[in-house]
Order: sequence, then structure tokens, then C-alpha cells
Amino acid sequence: MYLTRFRMNTARTGARRLLSSRQILHAAVMSSFPALLPTDQPTPGTPRVLWRLDHNAPGEVLLYLVSPDAPDLTHLVEQAGWPTALVDGPGWQTRSYTPFLDNLTTSSRWDFRLTANPVHHIRRTNDEPRKRTAHLTPHHQMGWLLDPARQERGGFRILEKPKDKRLLPQGTTHQGHEHHGDRYQLTVRDHRTSTFGKTPPPGTRRGKPVTLVTATYDGRLEITDPDLMRRTLTQGLGKAKAYGCGLMTLAPLPQGATP
Repeated sequence: MYLTRFRMNTARTGARRLLSSRQILHAAVMSSFPALLPTDQPTPGTPRVLWRLDHNAPGEVLLYLVSPDAPDLTHLVEQAGWPTALVDGPGWQTRSYTPFLDNLTTSSRWDFRLTANPVHHIRRTNDEPRKRTAHLTPHHQMGWLLDPARQERGGFRILEKPKDKRLLPQGTTHQGHEHHGDRYQLTVRDHRTSTFGKTPPPGTRRGKPVTLVTATYDGRLEITDPDLMRRTLTQGLGKAKAYGCGLMTLAPLPQGATP
């Protein structure tokens, strides 16, 4: 497995085009792997290509990839990077991810970031089929990741804030309802709604545009099952993985930080 980082040159027309459509960026990402045909689909339960955009600042947009094979991002450098300013390396950074994954241990604690497509299934009447619907508010988006079953399947648990760091003593509202934002070491930011067209199969008409709601989570977690955690990091979490959702990355806690 490999972890790759590429910085977009947002001043370039090619970068703006890639950032304007998740379908276009998905195609560019998949073109980074010579052995992978456009029609290739990952076998369920096996590692796949995951990607995520981090909008850290107007001029700092980073593309992260996790993939079974090392990518060749030459075309992205030419379209959306700094092709004439290369000094060290090809214009992106790729490292083997396997040593890091192999060293994950139970009870270790990490900072994490995840961009996901938080959805649930609803029906308006008992006789209509259930419909997949996106969570639109930060409270419900946070609740999606805090779902105990989702955390258990992912091999982690979101850490709670120490009580002396909470604005409310028990992390609840004055009405007694759970207030996720005050109880857990978790924030939801960078809510985005993207609409784009999917490329139809040959000989078929273009379907309706796809609308995708995403949210980026920053927080702190503890690993409860290293094998499940490795699966989360290499197979993704949630839906819409082809369109930049599901990639979670971990980072060591800052020195001196209280776990």
C-alpha cells in the first residue's frame, strides 16, 4: 500500500477544471495507475484507490491518495502543478504505507481526518421504499460518525473531551439532549455540496446529474481493533469512495498533548 500527497496549483486553469468536478478528478486519479483499466472495479473486501481533497487555505489544496500501487501523477503535475519548478522529486510525494499500517496497535491514540458522505435511509410512508438521503446539518453529520456500530466496524472509538474541557458539565444541552460537539474530540467542517454528471456507459444516454454532500471530520480516536482499523484506512469508510469520500488518515498526537 502507498500514501501519496500532491499539491494543486490553484492558479492554473487545469487545476480549477479538476476541482470543478469530482467526476473529472476521479478520472484523473484513476489514470494515475497504468495497470488499472477504466472499467476495473475493486473486489469487495480488497484494497482500492481512495482519494481526498484537503482545502486547507485558498492557495493550499492537497490531494491525498491511498492505493495498492504507486501512482504516476505526471499528468496532474503538467495540468495542475508546477511542472517547470521541480527541484527534488517528480512533483508529488509517495511513501510506502505498509510499515505504518503494520505497526498500528490496540489502545494507541491518534489525531485523524476524514472526508465522508454521511447518509441515512428514510421513508416517508410505511409502504414506500427506503431512500438514501444525506445528512445536512453538522449535528447529524457528527452523529453519523459517532454511531457506535460504525465505530466498532471501523476498529476505533472517538475520544471524549476531559470533563474540565467541556463547556457543559456532561456534554449535554440544558434540555438533556446529547450535544456531540461539546462531549467528543471531534469537529465537522468544510461542508460541501457538489453536482456533477457521471460518464454514461457506451451507447447509453447521460443520466441525471449526481448531487453529493460531503463533510470533513477532524478529531482524535483510539484504535480498538488494529485489523479493522487497517481495513478502514485501506478500504475507506462510508459511501461515494470513487468521488473523494471515505479516506481517513492518522497523525501522531502533538507532543505534550493530553490524550
